[in-house]
Formats: sequence, structure tokens, C-alpha cells
Amino acid sequence: MAQGQAQARSRATNKIALASLSAMVAETTTFPIDITKTRLQLHATARPVSAFQVATDIIRKQGVTGLYKGLSPALLRHLFYTPIRTVGYEQLRHAFISHDNHSLSLPSKALIGGISGVIAQVVASPADLVKVRMQADGRMVSQGLKPRYTGSLDALTKIINAEGFKGLWRGVFPNIQRAFLVNMGELACYDHAKHFVIHNQIASDNIYAHTLAAMMSGLTATTISCPADVVKTRMMNQVVNEDGSYKYRNSYDCLIKTVRFEGLRALWKGFFPTWARLGPWQFVFWVSYEKFRLIAGLPSF
Repeated sequence: MAQGQAQARSRATNKIALASLSAMVAETTTFPIDITKTRLQLHATARPVSAFQVATDIIRKQGVTGLYKGLSPALLRHLFYTPIRTVGYEQLRHAFISHDNHSLSLPSKALIGGISGVIAQVVASPADLVKVRMQADGRMVSQGLKPRYTGSLDALTKIINAEGFKGLWRGVFPNIQRAFLVNMGELACYDHAKHFVIHNQIASDNIYAHTLAAMMSGLTATTISCPADVVKTRMMNQVVNEDGSYKYRNSYDCLIKTVRFEGLRALWKGFFPTWARLGPWQFVFWVSYEKFRLIAGLPSF
């Protein structure tokens, strides 16, 4: 029995390590799209701005390295976020499956996917906050303004000094809402789509099945989560005013003000760069993760 427990711990450790490695590869590959999406969401004007214009402006004013502003906290975030949500999803999926039922319904998968995402996001929220602030800093530099932070550690220190330790979890509630929606669509859809593709013999359990499932889950997750992503980004980027107040009191206030001043379509600002990122991100992540698991002698996700 002790040997079985040791093997189970070893498998879980391997899954965590492989999920972290795959996530960092995917994050580095798609980060320029992510920073374009974040800058696009922070454009608080009714005048439409395209993702191409935003990306071109970043390169023109900051060079190619400007597209990687905030990469280090993004990688740090995925050391916690992705392993917790993916391995957590597997553990919950296994716990919910009975001996006479070898699969779960899509709603059940969506629920455990959302729960896994929430737990992971609470842990990783400080790194996510630093990433968003540093990405927004790049926009300030492009406008001729002095950046707030010189690096990830400086951002972390200044946030704690100015906003307290609790300030590291600013925007955690819209963050949790987004994480629930993203993982409800991402994990559940990938799992369900992959098994659908394999069961209907569209492809075997290989790169083709993984690619189809990843692209379908990316589109689903983007459509569901984009409004929460816009609110999350704006809540996390806001800082205290001189009078001690904030532009948005809470996520609901941010939602109302965004729709009132910019229209309903503003909730889907950054949709295409978000989708353009989630599709490649999931492709790189899932294909890498499944391949690493195969090499390590672990079963398919």
C-alpha cells in the first residue's frame, strides 16, 4: 500500500512538472499576442482600435522587446496556475467517476473545470497582477510617461508598500470569475472534444485529435470569458487616486461603466487577439503536455 501511495505521488509530481514546462513553452510562444490583447482592453475610448494597430505601435515605440514586457511574472504565474488547474481537474474527474461509469457528462466536466480554475487562480493572482501592471506600464512608456515599475520585484515591492499585502489580490474576484469561465470552457471542452474525436474515429489519440480539441476549446473559452477578462484587466490595472478612491468600486461597477461609456461591444475588446492567443497557446500546451506525458510513461490526459 505504501508503495502504491509513493507511485501515485510520483505520478502527480511528474504531471505537475510537465504541466509547468508545457505552460512556460506555450506562454513564451504566444506572449506578444497576450500583451496586444491587454493593451487593447485598456483602450478606454469609443474609437475602435485594431489589434494590428496596437501591436505595430508597440514595436514602433519600444522595439520587438516591448512585446515581451511582463513575461517573467507570466512565467512565474504558470508555475502555479497551470499545474494546479490541470492536475486538479484530473484528480476531481477521477473522484467523480464511479466504477460503473467511465466518463462524465459535459456539465459535470464544466463544473470541475471551473472549480479547478478558481483554486489555481487564487494562488496565482499576485503574479497575474504584476504581469498586468507591467504590461500596462509599456503603454505608459509609449505615451512618453515614466513607468511605474522597473521590474517584477520592484512592482511587487511597490504594490505591497502602496496597497498593502492584500493589494496583491486586487481584482481577485473578477479574476476568479474569469478563471471559472475560462477553465469551464477550456478544460471541459478539450477533454470532451478529444474523446469525441477519438470515439467517432475522426482521429486516434495523436497530434491531430489534440489540435482539433485545443482549437475548439480555445474558441469556447474565449467567447465565454472575454467580458470577465476585460473587467479583470481593468480592475487589476487601476491604482489608488490622490484622494484615496478608485475609478471602479468593484467588478460590477467596472462592468456598468464600461458598457455605459463604451457600449456593449467593449466587453469583447481583444476578442480576436485573445482567441488568436488561446488557439496557439492551447495547441502548444496540449500537444507538448500530451507528448511529455507519453515520454514519461504517463497515460493521456
